[in-house]
Amino acid sequence: MKKRPFLMASMTIGGAIFLVFLLVVFLAGLLSGRSIIVPGGDKIGILEVRGTIVDTQRIIAQIDEFRDRDDIKAVVLRIDSPGGGVAPSQEIHAELKRLAGKKPLVVSMGAVAASGGYYLAVAGERLFANPGTITGSIGVIMSFPDYQGLMGKIGIKTEVVKSGQFKDIGSSSRELTAADRKLLQGMIDNVHAQFVQAISEGRNIPVDRLRPYVDGRIFTGQQALAIGLIDELGTLNDAIRYAAGISGLGEKPELVYPEPEHRDFIERLLQGAANRYLGMSLSRNVAIGPQYLWNGY
Repeated sequence: MKKRPFLMASMTIGGAIFLVFLLVVFLAGLLSGRSIIVPGGDKIGILEVRGTIVDTQRIIAQIDEFRDRDDIKAVVLRIDSPGGGVAPSQEIHAELKRLAGKKPLVVSMGAVAASGGYYLAVAGERLFANPGTITGSIGVIMSFPDYQGLMGKIGIKTEVVKSGQFKDIGSSSRELTAADRKLLQGMIDNVHAQFVQAISEGRNIPVDRLRPYVDGRIFTGQQALAIGLIDELGTLNDAIRYAAGISGLGEKPELVYPEPEHRDFIERLLQGAANRYLGMSLSRNVAIGPQYLWNGY
C-alpha cells in the first residue's frame, strides 16, 4: 500500500490544531473560573440577575435549562438588582419556585438585592447576604411626569377626547384628580399585598409579623438577618459551598454558568461610555407601570 504523506501530514496538523484549541478553551475556563467546556459529572448552576428587572425571556430560559439538566444538582442565584417591574419580578419568581421544587436553590445577595431583587430571593431555600448588602425596600412605587408648567411656558396644550373618566389617568399633561389617586392607590396596595404574601410564604413568616418592615425601608444584610429576612451572612463562595454540601458535591464543585449575552462592538462601546461617564444604562428596555423598585440604586 502506497503511503500518502500529504494526507497524513494534513491529518496530523488538523489534530494538533484541534488539541491547541481545546487547550486554549480549557485555560480560558480556568482563568475565568467558569465552566466553558462541560465535562462529565454533577455540577452546580450559577444564575445571575443584575440591574433593573425588565426583560424576563433570557433569565427564564436559563432557569428552565438548569431545572431540566440532570447533571445540575443545585443552583445558586446571585442577585445584584434594585428590582424592577412588578409583573417581570413575579414571572421570574414563579419560575424560580418551580426550579426550587425540583432541586436546591440557594441565593447570594451582592451589593444590592432590594425590592424586586428581594422578591426573587425569597424563592430560595437559604438566603446569604454580605453584612453591608442593601436589601428590603419591600414596597411598590409608580410615578408620572408632569410637564404642564413647561408646556404652558412654551404655549403647548393637549386636548383629550376619552371614553371614560380614567382613560387618560397618568397623563403628563394634567394633574391627578382625587379619584385618580384613590384608584391608583388601590392598585398599589393590591400589588404590595401580593409582595408581602410572597415573602410570608417564602420565608415562613406570618404577615402580621412582617408589617413593621414592609413600608419600603431598606436594610443592611446584618439588619435583615436580625429580623429573619435572610438566613446567613456570607459571600457568593459561602453560598456555593452550602449548595455543594447539601448536594453531596464536595468542597470544589464544578460550576456551570449560562452562555454570556453577546452584543455587537458598537453597542458594547456605547454602553461602556455611558456607564463610565454618565453612570447610566442604555438598555432599550424600560420598566413601566407599578414597580418593585428601590430608586436609590
